[in-house]
Amino acid sequence: MAFRRLSSLLSPSLSSSNAATSLRSLGSGFKGMGGIPRLSTAVAFEEPIAPPVQIDHTQLLINGEFVDAASGKTFPSLDPRTGEVIAHVAEGDAEDVNRAVTAARRAFDQGPWPKMNAYERSRIIYRFADLLEKHIEEIAAIETWDNGKPYEQAANAEIPLVVRIFRYYAGWADKIHGLTVPADGPFHVQTLHEPIGVTGQIIPWNFPLMLYAWKVGPALACGNTVVLKTAEQTPLSALYVSRLFHEAGLPPGVLNVISGFGPTAGAALSSHMEVDKLAFTGSTTTGKLVLGLAAKSNLKQVTLELGGKSPFIVCEDADVDKAVEQSHNALFFNQGQCCCAGSRTFVHERVYDEFVEKAKARALQRVVGDPFKKGVQQGPQIDSDQFEKILKYIRLGIEGGATLESGGERIGSKGYYIQPTVFSNVQDDMLIAKDEIFGPVQSILKFKDLEEVIRRANMTRYGLAAGVYTHSLETANTLMRALRAGTVWINCYDVFDAAIPFGGYKMSGQGREKGVYGLRNYLQVKAVVTPLQNPAWL
Repeated sequence: MAFRRLSSLLSPSLSSSNAATSLRSLGSGFKGMGGIPRLSTAVAFEEPIAPPVQIDHTQLLINGEFVDAASGKTFPSLDPRTGEVIAHVAEGDAEDVNRAVTAARRAFDQGPWPKMNAYERSRIIYRFADLLEKHIEEIAAIETWDNGKPYEQAANAEIPLVVRIFRYYAGWADKIHGLTVPADGPFHVQTLHEPIGVTGQIIPWNFPLMLYAWKVGPALACGNTVVLKTAEQTPLSALYVSRLFHEAGLPPGVLNVISGFGPTAGAALSSHMEVDKLAFTGSTTTGKLVLGLAAKSNLKQVTLELGGKSPFIVCEDADVDKAVEQSHNALFFNQGQCCCAGSRTFVHERVYDEFVEKAKARALQRVVGDPFKKGVQQGPQIDSDQFEKILKYIRLGIEGGATLESGGERIGSKGYYIQPTVFSNVQDDMLIAKDEIFGPVQSILKFKDLEEVIRRANMTRYGLAAGVYTHSLETANTLMRALRAGTVWINCYDVFDAAIPFGGYKMSGQGREKGVYGLRNYLQVKAVVTPLQNPAWL
């Protein structure tokens, strides 16, 4: 598939025809949206569906083996549908990070991976991608169980894109090369593109395997070794797929996985003197800490993909119905837990009232429930902390004077479900318009002209993404150049592809992931100069 529009899975025409077979029967007593009320986000909460997968890997992965934490400690990984324990996972800390880095250093300095023929490296990554594809059902079930995202979203879009990303970088492995450079004098000059060494990677909880692929894929294709720290909320899927990587033939020590907490395992990895490169995805606040630890230790290179407060601009000539649907998906996709969510919906004053009414109606149609149930578009938030944070911002929006059009409350008494929430009459100085809420809360703001909306859209510390809805090529060209964001989607949103770079301006991060740009994060450039004696030509 050339690209994945992830949020398209949230449309009312959602189909599970490609879902893995044993999950198709879940909720099969329903037709289409299956007995779920369409005029309300409330659903009848039954007993949670038992996930058709067993959790077998809860230890740390170090030097090709699953081992307990040195301290013997574990922590619970919770089901966001209920708050109940799925499994107890090894809690890595500084000692375990050191063991993993030692294994990665040995694998890089003495092991076969960086010395291996690049074609052989690519074959191992291709085999891994094949195994991912073979086990999509189990992987998607683990991702949904641990994270709360709809199974159909994980199985039909996210995991296939993970497969595609690894195949993309497998294809790059034997095509990385330097240049021959002309010089002013009798010298032969060439550049070598070399792997950096041991790379530390810290991934978030909202897209665990997607970000695993964005980081591990290019790092290994370039010949590096990896120590990866999972988010403490979602450690399970990375451990499962890393076992498959070793089944594909990955040598011991090349990929090590540590589950644990930021202040212990994350800080130890960020400040480790034997880590040559660091990549982090998460909040801007934590990104600053990671960058500081990297600088204070060995000044290791750092790639950061951080927060966002992305504008979605609906121009006066836009098809309102299509813009409503697109902006709805841009915000509510993945329970609103998306760094590039279109969380500031700017609507031209001439279509504002119509847009607000239709956005409200669309939110009321959104299907919320057990993410394993067929047809569900929105599952629970990740955990109690995020759940309470979102409800706090909803209260702040009401207290700040915004108009609550729909939602605003929790659903049920068990788990972390929140009604899809829409605010109108939102002003730029309100906290719901400034802060990254990371939840199902749409803020709709009014604007008069392009000059005004450009100024207001850029009036943020973030710059990760933006959306524009217009029929005018001139308007699109004006906005795509004026908006200070790493990605601008025109008449679409959340279109991701292995080849499309992703990253932010300003406090949304530094560097780019995916595509050829993602390779640059994991390569050193070395210039080699050799004198020529009596050259035939220069």
